[in-house]
Amino acid sequence: MVIITLQRDKCIGCNYCAEFDPENFRMSKKDGKSVLLRSLEKKGFFTIKNPDDSVFEPADKAAKSCPVKIISVKKI
Repeated sequence: MVIITLQRDKCIGCNYCAEFDPENFRMSKKDGKSVLLRSLEKKGFFTIKNPDDSVFEPADKAAKSCPVKIISVKKI
């Protein structure tokens, strides 16, 4: 199980997450910020849980490339 969390309100719109992990991230055409696809929002944090471990590597690259460190990826 892989858990990906995005703190969207702090996004600066650099687009690295969407480049490294286009399956899980897109850039919003409305405000230019990152969108975590298929996520649920709770108190400003957008989260998805994916049982497929193959999503870990691209999501981890996206998290490590984020200059404001607002993406967290955990494998449980």
